[in-house]
Amino acid sequence: MADEFAKGLGLLTGAGLIWMVLAGWYKTPSFGGAQLTGSPPSDLSMLGELALITLEASFYLAIFGALLFWVGVPLGRELYAQVVGE
Repeated sequence: MADEFAKGLGLLTGAGLIWMVLAGWYKTPSFGGAQLTGSPPSDLSMLGELALITLEASFYLAIFGALLFWVGVPLGRELYAQVVGE
């Protein structure tokens, strides 16, 4: 079970770090303004749009990846053990 915890923690910290860096670059309008939650600029290039897609994907990967390894995998193993009868 420790390996599932480590995988979930790795996904949470890795994808969370990517989210924080990209949100700091694209969603912080000023130093004193709304940090990490502001609206992104509207005049972005293709690379900026790709960064915003990566920003959203890393947020959901961090949340659902950690939940998958911390809740889903142990629950699946427990249900499998009950069905098979090990």
